[in-house]
Amino acid sequence: MEPGVILEWVIKSVVILISMTAGFAYTTWYERKVLAKMQVRIGPNRAGPFALLQPVADGIKLIFKEELVPAEADKLIFNLAPVITVIPALIVTAVVPWGGVLDINGFKLSLALTDTNLAILYIMTVTSISVYGITLAGWSSNNKYAMLGGLRATAQMISYELALGLSLVGPVLVAGTMSLGKIVEMQQGGWFILFQPVAAIIYFIAIIAEVNRAPFDMPEAEQELTAGYHTEYSGMKFALFFMAEYAKMVAVSMIGATVFLGGYLGPFLDIAPWLGPVWLWVKVAVLLFVFIWIRATSPRIRYDRLMAFGWKILFPLALANVLVTAVVVAFMGGK
Repeated sequence: MEPGVILEWVIKSVVILISMTAGFAYTTWYERKVLAKMQVRIGPNRAGPFALLQPVADGIKLIFKEELVPAEADKLIFNLAPVITVIPALIVTAVVPWGGVLDINGFKLSLALTDTNLAILYIMTVTSISVYGITLAGWSSNNKYAMLGGLRATAQMISYELALGLSLVGPVLVAGTMSLGKIVEMQQGGWFILFQPVAAIIYFIAIIAEVNRAPFDMPEAEQELTAGYHTEYSGMKFALFFMAEYAKMVAVSMIGATVFLGGYLGPFLDIAPWLGPVWLWVKVAVLLFVFIWIRATSPRIRYDRLMAFGWKILFPLALANVLVTAVVVAFMGGK
């Protein structure tokens, strides 16, 4: 393999990791600013212009906070669990195309790390790994509240992953491929949210539950579990769980924008192909705004109703959408 190709992959990988890390940091800033506006509060306004240095200040604070490990905890698993949780959130977007192909003085540069024809399968595989980190975090802490939070999170994430996976089957059937690059190209005639509105709604509800966000944040219910599966974590270990949640928010927004909202497609792309990443991040910002909006306005639902909604409503609806889509695609293909 040519050294230039390897160097290109390394540079793209570093860009993705830096973007996801910065995305996590400034998603927290974005959320605090939007929540403050919605709740008629001031919000962060001290650290830097427009408080843009607030995430840096928060990071420095967490670095210098003391890290405690419970005496009866399984120390190896306790230290490993945050890493298992955060790594999938950072690498899941490796198959998401940020743009098309740029022509730089005759050099063709693809704005995608890889364009595998198993991208959707890769996404579902990687996102399921974080379940283990959360479960092990609750179990290894030797704390009943943390254990209950870990069990809640495991049951919730596995349950809603079924609907999440089925919601992506519809667009795959319509496009006839699992490649995200080709799925984006298929949306030049119209975004898939127009052809698969039910799948898009199911996807968005499922990802809210998948990242344990309000109103599906029962694994972290502070009124009863004092913080849930990360009760015993502090310092940088807690920061890794915090990072995993917000990085997953960014990642699932990127995937949703790619599958349902045309990804990097947008106006003037034929004139300026470099606008691809800009349009993608604009769509991601809109989806993140909806995440925050729901948190600001929706009350937390009871856990038994959360599970019943996932199994009795969302899963059958997602399955029905796949069956109807398959019949329609087969009928249209036959024509």
